[in-house]
Amino acid sequence: MNAPLRHTPYLYLVENDAHAPDPQRGQAVAPPDDSDALDAYSNAVVRAAERVSPAVVKIDVRKRAAQRPGAPEGREAQGSGSGFVFTPDGLILTNSHVAGGATRIDVALPDGQHLDADLIGDDPHTDLAVIKVSGPTLPAAALGYSRGVRVGQIAIAIGNPYGFECTVTAGVVSALGRSLRAQSGRLIDDVIQTDAALNPGNSGGPLVNSRGEVIGVNTAIIMPAQGICFATAIDTAKLVAGQLLRHGRVRRGYIGVAGQNTLLPRRMVRYFELAVESGVRVMSVESGSPASEAGVAEGDVIVAWDGKPVSSIDELHRLLTEAYLHTSVEVVVLRRSQKLTRAITPVELR
Repeated sequence: MNAPLRHTPYLYLVENDAHAPDPQRGQAVAPPDDSDALDAYSNAVVRAAERVSPAVVKIDVRKRAAQRPGAPEGREAQGSGSGFVFTPDGLILTNSHVAGGATRIDVALPDGQHLDADLIGDDPHTDLAVIKVSGPTLPAAALGYSRGVRVGQIAIAIGNPYGFECTVTAGVVSALGRSLRAQSGRLIDDVIQTDAALNPGNSGGPLVNSRGEVIGVNTAIIMPAQGICFATAIDTAKLVAGQLLRHGRVRRGYIGVAGQNTLLPRRMVRYFELAVESGVRVMSVESGSPASEAGVAEGDVIVAWDGKPVSSIDELHRLLTEAYLHTSVEVVVLRRSQKLTRAITPVELR
């Protein structure tokens, strides 16, 4: 008696396919070509990464190490981060905490070239910096607009985490309009939150949309949380980069007061018909400062600046922009039971 036939097992199952192999012949189905299997999401990430990666660079820096008692002078510390070329003549956007204060900056291009870079300027208050390399025409990333970004859209981060060059991670925009405290103590406004994975070394790299346009500059992560990462909005970065290129710094106003947020009594809010229920209590006034010359005194509460309500120190910082430098501004303060107006002329913060 003949032994029963043994069928060669399938490597892949194919259902409802008129051209599937005859099981009696034992033919295996070939694996599908991955290029045909890519879905729309994968294609979007691939195209964006291919478009932007040539402009992403690795930045190695040397900085003067903090002096410790008994330690030899002149010691240097090393660090690294990411950045991206945004003009073909070699201007690179990165983080202030990456390039600020560097004594030497080395830029590694994706093709393996190493170029020395000069610091054009940095702004610790927004954690942004612009550096420049000299050399051949370089691929530049296209800058998009962060004001049109929507929660849930694709977000792709490209950088050099832990030195692994041109690493691509993808996720979505998790939230918009966040505020993040910079190392200087000021708030960075209009920050983009994303779950695209960031790690040390990603700082300064681009966050891009599905069209390969930069929508943010990767800035920070929350440790030890997972999937909570932040990028400075590209609209903010454009304004800061413009000032750094013109002045080497971001010009901000200074009035010479130290303050703290304070709640106002409800009866005072109603009596003076204030638009806010809190203000900035002046804790001290620097001698010879614009506030001192305008007659602002310790204990006053600032509640308005040039007709705009002021409810916190952060709001006052936002209003102290270049537009008000050396210009007389009406400031409303509360002093005990009085509502007073003072004319302050801000000078540039140094």
